[in-house]
Amino acid sequence: MSMSETKLEQLAFELNALKASVMEQVGEREARYIRRMLLLQRLCAVSGRLLMVLGFFTLWCWGVGVLLLALAKILDNMEIGHNVLHGQYDWMDDPVLHSQRFEWDIACDAASWRRTHNFEHHTYTNIIGKDRDFGYGLLRLSNDFRWRLRNLWQLVTYFLLSTLFQWGVSYHELAGERVFFGKKKAERRSQISHSALKKAFFAKGTRQLLKDYVVFPLLSGPMWAWVLLGNLLANLVRNWWTATVIFCGHFTADVHAFKPEQCQDETQGHWYYRQMLGSSNFTGPRWFHILTGHLSCQIEHHLFPDLPAMHYPALAIQVQQIAIRYGIPYNSGSFWHQYGTVLGRILRYSLPGGQSAVRLGAAG
Repeated sequence: MSMSETKLEQLAFELNALKASVMEQVGEREARYIRRMLLLQRLCAVSGRLLMVLGFFTLWCWGVGVLLLALAKILDNMEIGHNVLHGQYDWMDDPVLHSQRFEWDIACDAASWRRTHNFEHHTYTNIIGKDRDFGYGLLRLSNDFRWRLRNLWQLVTYFLLSTLFQWGVSYHELAGERVFFGKKKAERRSQISHSALKKAFFAKGTRQLLKDYVVFPLLSGPMWAWVLLGNLLANLVRNWWTATVIFCGHFTADVHAFKPEQCQDETQGHWYYRQMLGSSNFTGPRWFHILTGHLSCQIEHHLFPDLPAMHYPALAIQVQQIAIRYGIPYNSGSFWHQYGTVLGRILRYSLPGGQSAVRLGAAG
């Protein structure tokens, strides 16, 4: 699969123009939207924690509280945290909603996430050996990685990773830097010392553990055990949801991986082309898009990571039309279809063999 340099230049021109047309409209509407989301998230969190304490009246009260707290954590991580940390609302210069000041309700330190996700993943999306999201860690998702015996049970590993997802995200940078485990002379990517990485990892993780499993249970008096259990369940629901959304946007059957030599001296057109081949969307109603942080439109997010995500569903229609004109595959489908292909990819590469990274010919 390849495109001429002329076509790639035209692709970049059209996508840049599309982004500019949206940026011209960004203003008070987007500010009101994200502030409403923040208010909704806080109301859900407070209501959820209060209802769990009132759970001695009825188990239904406690159950609704758990669901509201889970919803608050999902909104905080997805529609608010993920998008704020991408700088989508930096233009507001809000004391809370600025990428350099925001801290989310998750074990991962926000600064660590900005380094590994904002820069590394979005710059080197799916490039073997450069994108730590693709191929570093517990799962083998391409034949470009050597098969190991542990890959036989990687579907079980995936379910465990989803269960502990916030801790996997927290440890992501340390794993890539081989902090604690691995080769002593590993190539350093981060300019942050190992001691600083460990300090941030333990400090943020400890705060999260104390907040959910010590402070709030103690404040709830005789309901402490129910509140502790409710906090645990809310975290598990959030972990499973965020893991599933992220895998459905990055690791479906038709998502491409790339070799480093294909991406040398990459133009903006090449980069756009690679983002479209390396991402996947899934469809759903508006409330569903919000719960995913609009990562249901992962293609548009990878093309325009700093645009307010509320615009992605409308942009998806235009991006798909552009993809059709240029003959670029536009990987989109229902949530359950995409999730099924994710599980299929994990199973396929649990065995030796599989499909290697694609070759882009002139586009590489």
